[in-house]
Amino acid sequence: MSIKVNVPKIHKRSWGDLFEAFGRAHHKASSQLETSMPLFRHLEELRRRVFIAFGAVIITTVISLVFTDNLIAFFAVPLGGKDALVSIEITENMAIYMRVALLSGVILAMPVVFYQMIAFIMPGLKSRERLWLLAGVPMASILFIVGVIFTWFVLIPAAIPFLINFLGIKTQVRPANYFTFITQLMFWIGIFFEMPLVTFLLAKMRMVTARQLTNGWRYALVGIAMVAGGITPTIDPVNMALVMLPLILLYGLSIFSALIAGRYAS
Repeated sequence: MSIKVNVPKIHKRSWGDLFEAFGRAHHKASSQLETSMPLFRHLEELRRRVFIAFGAVIITTVISLVFTDNLIAFFAVPLGGKDALVSIEITENMAIYMRVALLSGVILAMPVVFYQMIAFIMPGLKSRERLWLLAGVPMASILFIVGVIFTWFVLIPAAIPFLINFLGIKTQVRPANYFTFITQLMFWIGIFFEMPLVTFLLAKMRMVTARQLTNGWRYALVGIAMVAGGITPTIDPVNMALVMLPLILLYGLSIFSALIAGRYAS
């Protein structure tokens, strides 16, 4: 007795069928690639903008190396001059020299950095929104510098004597600790001074309203306290209050700027 096994027939495909299948696969892959090209172009544009901003910071930092020594002497005035600083590491003086030069370079490069940020998002905006953003470039740089000046003339003169005279113990200040403290404080307060301008532009583009900011004041207060605790070197209430107070005032100005932008929005 013989058992028959049904073996499926294998249809031989011609070269024409193979080429046709390859053509369909190629067409599908090309279509998918074309749909993803806008994303690739945006990523390439972002990479170019970041490269330009980073290059501007490098150039201004190199320029700042010429007068960094004078800046260090100026920043050491609240302590009584550079003679009040005590370095205990071989590389410490070089580190603070580069830190101060970098802070100066960032401040000088701020107009270029802000413009690159704005130029990246500008193609997706309306013509009137583009005008508002372009007008915000010089104002953003001015506000950042105002924040740095405020930190130097208001916060640091109040914080330094309190910290070095706390408990009446003589303090030998290390350059790394001192310049890290003042440069970090200057940078972040300068950034937060941009808050009213950023809020105004967002309100102009109808992305935020004064009512939303007013209703969220409790969350904002908690966030401000966390930020103040993060950028101050100690957790004592005096230094935290010195940082929190201008941030709270800036949040109030942000609500007012959003109100003005919403009232006169076109």
